[in-house]
Amino acid sequence: MVTISVHLGDVRCRTLTSTAASKNLTYGHDIHESHAFESPERVEKTNVLGDETLQQKDFTHEVDELLPHATVLAQAGNLQEALDKLFTLEKQARNCSDLKSTTRLVKAIIELEYDARDSTQLNSSINTLSKKHGQLKGAIQGMVELAMSWLDEIKKRDGIEKWLELETLHTVTEGKLFLVTPRARALYRNPKPKTAPPRDSLITASDLLSDLQVETYSSMERVEKTKFILEQMRLLLEVVRLKDAEGPNAGKGDKGALSGGGETEWVKLRVQSRKVNEQFLKEATNEGIKLQFYDMMVQYGLRHKAYLDVAKYYHKVWETPSIKEDVQGKGKTALEHIVYYVALSPHDNEQSDMMHRLFVDPALEKLEVQFNLIKSFITDELMRWPGIVDVFGPFLRKTDVFTNDKHWEDLHTRVIEHNVRVIAKYYTRITLTRLTALLDLTPQQAEETLCRLVVAGTVWARIDRPAGIVNFRNKRSAEDVMNDWSSDMQKLLGLVEKTWMGVNAAQAA
Repeated sequence: MVTISVHLGDVRCRTLTSTAASKNLTYGHDIHESHAFESPERVEKTNVLGDETLQQKDFTHEVDELLPHATVLAQAGNLQEALDKLFTLEKQARNCSDLKSTTRLVKAIIELEYDARDSTQLNSSINTLSKKHGQLKGAIQGMVELAMSWLDEIKKRDGIEKWLELETLHTVTEGKLFLVTPRARALYRNPKPKTAPPRDSLITASDLLSDLQVETYSSMERVEKTKFILEQMRLLLEVVRLKDAEGPNAGKGDKGALSGGGETEWVKLRVQSRKVNEQFLKEATNEGIKLQFYDMMVQYGLRHKAYLDVAKYYHKVWETPSIKEDVQGKGKTALEHIVYYVALSPHDNEQSDMMHRLFVDPALEKLEVQFNLIKSFITDELMRWPGIVDVFGPFLRKTDVFTNDKHWEDLHTRVIEHNVRVIAKYYTRITLTRLTALLDLTPQQAEETLCRLVVAGTVWARIDRPAGIVNFRNKRSAEDVMNDWSSDMQKLLGLVEKTWMGVNAAQAA
């Protein structure tokens, strides 16, 4: 067996067997086989972040002696001399794989520079230490986490410019799997590049955060993951507003927003929202996160005119205990918005079910206008639009929902569709003249509305234009007629039999 000793700087590391050295030790300097043997010591095997390394010497004693001395030198104004001594010992500890001592030294180096307010030297040291040959992962992680802890203090004390100078953390953590969580946290606090103008800075910040798949980080707590995803969504919304404002249709209300340049960000926002566990949001300690999430989802739903989804989001908000208890404040507002957006939603089974469940909720009875509005939609009676305007208009047009002219137009459309369904239920045939009078529309508008509902499958109808008649009943085959007749006869015979049995029972008594 050949024994070798390794010279690293001015320190001779302990004797190792060639077998152990070939397995785990990377030599950064000259290797000599001719040096005198030293007394063998037990080689300590440690596991650092999944990598096996061999600690060849313990520098704890040297570090304990040097750190107080270096602190005194730095406080006396000899910062560079103190750093030189620390860098020298750091090299020795690193090359001998002493993780604990190396971590203490790299932290001491950047801490002395931070205390001296030397931001240039601090950034340089963080970058240099992370790139040192054979640098231990645990030492890099400890250094990055220490620097991150200063971000808030630097921003508050020295201003935004000094705060942005620590973009070095972004560079150091890039591409390092063992630093994905610190990198995410650093970008979360400091996402903007230093020299970019506000517009490009915002877009770059959004891109940087959106690239991080924090939901896969096992080392990050669920609360922190959720907050991070919400920050990704918030920045995407900011970019959307920016691009919509710069679009060719800026200032044209909803139509302008729909044709804006932020559609990619809306898609990303929807993808990010699916990463949030809504069951987790139901926990009492997460009410703030829950409200923030559903506020952004409401904005997404309104952007895409998904009124039923918006009603569901407001219902989630209303179910929050702190909101529901505020019956005259936020709870009342949330319930009102549920009613408005359910009413604005196109009719289908899900919308009808939600509307009926909402109608029987005791909380709705306290809101007279909203209660009567829902009652009008679930009652199979015509809702004449002029009457709706007179009864509900003065109140609804003052709300934040119906001050939007597009929402008011959509409510008119929902009223017309309700009236068509009621007419189709009670009429088998009706003239176009009578239909337009009942719907308070022009003949062209009435025909367009009817055609749209037929295409959507809401009603069945056929228009005889020469005769000016609308048929709401499909022509039935002879087989269908006979089946219905057979069914009716069975019901009739059943009633006759039941009656006969009742008469016999009465006579026997």
